[in-house]
Amino acid sequence: MSSEVRYCERISYLFLKFTLIVYSTVFWLIGGFILAIGIYAEVERQRYKTLEGVFLAPAIILIVLGVVMFIVSFIGVLSSLRDNLCLLKVFLYTLTLCLILELLGGILALVFRHQTVDLLNKNIRKGMVNYYDDLDFKNIMDFVQRKFKCCGGLEYKDWEVNMYHNCSAPGPLACGVPYTCCVSKPSEVANTLCGYQVLKKERLDLQHDIHVRGCTDAVFIWFMDNYKIMAGLLLGILLPQFFGVIISWLYITRVEDAISEFGHYQDGLLTDGPQKKQQTKLGACCRCLPEID
Repeated sequence: MSSEVRYCERISYLFLKFTLIVYSTVFWLIGGFILAIGIYAEVERQRYKTLEGVFLAPAIILIVLGVVMFIVSFIGVLSSLRDNLCLLKVFLYTLTLCLILELLGGILALVFRHQTVDLLNKNIRKGMVNYYDDLDFKNIMDFVQRKFKCCGGLEYKDWEVNMYHNCSAPGPLACGVPYTCCVSKPSEVANTLCGYQVLKKERLDLQHDIHVRGCTDAVFIWFMDNYKIMAGLLLGILLPQFFGVIISWLYITRVEDAISEFGHYQDGLLTDGPQKKQQTKLGACCRCLPEID
């Protein structure tokens, strides 16, 4: 029998167990929903024989994200129901690893901003090559060009990589850009040939015809102008994971302490133990944190 335990008496076993079960179940259902959407989108993408690149296939990204969330959350549900210390630690370490990788990826993207932008532009140009063949990429690109009033990746002349918009191509689309690049008013009917022959002109001659600014710069500028929204989005992604790490850590130490205190922990957890539990100075200040070995 242990004379010292690491858990806080104010946080009960049942409270931690119920919280972890609900937390894992919610993200398990979300992961399953994302996975279902990704599979449906991939089936539709294959029907139209669109691109194979992972970056250019949002359906693949949704499937990968859904699979990871589904598996990790299922481990959390199973381990919290069975009080399996091995699975609980796998769940804790996996959540911690995902959180660290996300933070590290964000920091590296900021530190190597120019390389990140170059990589993004390179992948955008790959998508523009098959713009009319990949419905997923076409819909995303059209939305971005309308929303952010931009054209192409780095600049509007990126559209030369497309076989239909290249100046050597036959037809009315040659040397032009998609109509979503055009400067238009909400009340006007869209002119699908408004970008006719614009690739032969200079930027200053196109200010009133198309948006000459590249979409990469436009999106980054929007992020900087709406930093509060981005901060809220980042917190919305990171805080639930951090909460999961903390609650898993508390629950693991609660179960470990109960095993060392009562032997068969469930008998003692569901009844009031006769011994008075001791805490460190840190535990006395922060009653909801376990003592660290």
